[in-house]
Amino acid sequence: MSRLFDVLSLPPFFEGILLLILLVIGIIIIVAVVKVLLFFLPAAIIAIVVWFLTRSFLWAGISFVIVAIISIAKRK
Repeated sequence: MSRLFDVLSLPPFFEGILLLILLVIGIIIIVAVVKVLLFFLPAAIIAIVVWFLTRSFLWAGISFVIVAIISIAKRK
């Protein structure tokens, strides 16, 4: 089995470059996910407040969608 890994291995220089490329891609993905979560945070907070007040998932969902649309419109 170790021969298989010897065949598939790359020179250390290329492994380092590949590692850096994968790290950059991973960091970009993490930053994008955090931006999306922060973008929807106000809508989620409003939806939670509406749900606590009404105990209705319908009204909470409607409020989430409305606040998300307002956030998107305000951004452009």
